[in-house]
Amino acid sequence: MSAVIELLEERGIYYKLSGRDVLIRCLNPEHDDGNPSMRIDKVLGVFNCFSCGYKGSLFRHYNVDYSETEMRREKLKRLINNLRAAGVGLSMPEGFMSYIGNWRDIKPETYRRFEAFRHHDKHFIGRINFPIKDASGRIVAFQGRDETGTLDNKYMFYPSGVKLPLFPQVRPLQGRVILVEGIFDMINLHDKGLTNAMCCFGTKNINEDKLGMLSIQGVEEVIVFFDGDDAGQNAAKIVKEMIERVGLTSRNVALKGTDPGALPIKSVQTLKSKLYA
Repeated sequence: MSAVIELLEERGIYYKLSGRDVLIRCLNPEHDDGNPSMRIDKVLGVFNCFSCGYKGSLFRHYNVDYSETEMRREKLKRLINNLRAAGVGLSMPEGFMSYIGNWRDIKPETYRRFEAFRHHDKHFIGRINFPIKDASGRIVAFQGRDETGTLDNKYMFYPSGVKLPLFPQVRPLQGRVILVEGIFDMINLHDKGLTNAMCCFGTKNINEDKLGMLSIQGVEEVIVFFDGDDAGQNAAKIVKEMIERVGLTSRNVALKGTDPGALPIKSVQTLKSKLYA
């Protein structure tokens, strides 16, 4: 039973279930509501009367303590349930072989952690490939990176046109996550000890809805760490403004002449000590 239903029953308020909402008579003392016209989200407790426009939170209305942590947990549960309801996701290709190398000085165990693989299929051949998972753990796509330098496209997404999540799901460190552009930027930082890094797969794949979901996971600040060239920094400025529009704080880390995917371990450790001193 949700906290909303428990509160309504404690107060002796008649309610009617309607999908993921609850219908009750309006709580506005100035509204003589003959029929239930107030709709309450039965998880979050947010209410809105479609007759008089009275809005608010059921918990605040009755001065009941319901923590932000609990609220975020309920939102995350809903998100994951919605994702699971959308389908079972993709499967690893039959006959795949786990990648066991150390390309770009990334340790084999890090590649194993992100389930890197090779495969003979035309989509995957000649590439180091990774399954991309959403918040529920479903595989929604694969990304492959040309390791031979001979393919037409350096990066491949399969299937094409899929909406990609911020990846991977990480625990914030001191309320912060690090946002990078590419998957190898993210994997290199994880490999060197910054395990709260996630990638957006390029600025065209990022939007305010995806960024807004970070607050559900307890994120308070997003550190934008894009390539140090002009293009990367211009993109970082746009993304930083987007982050702040969804109510999170943000700052930009710029290392001229390099990118997160090329940093050696000493540089990553120095960066970590500066960010989390």
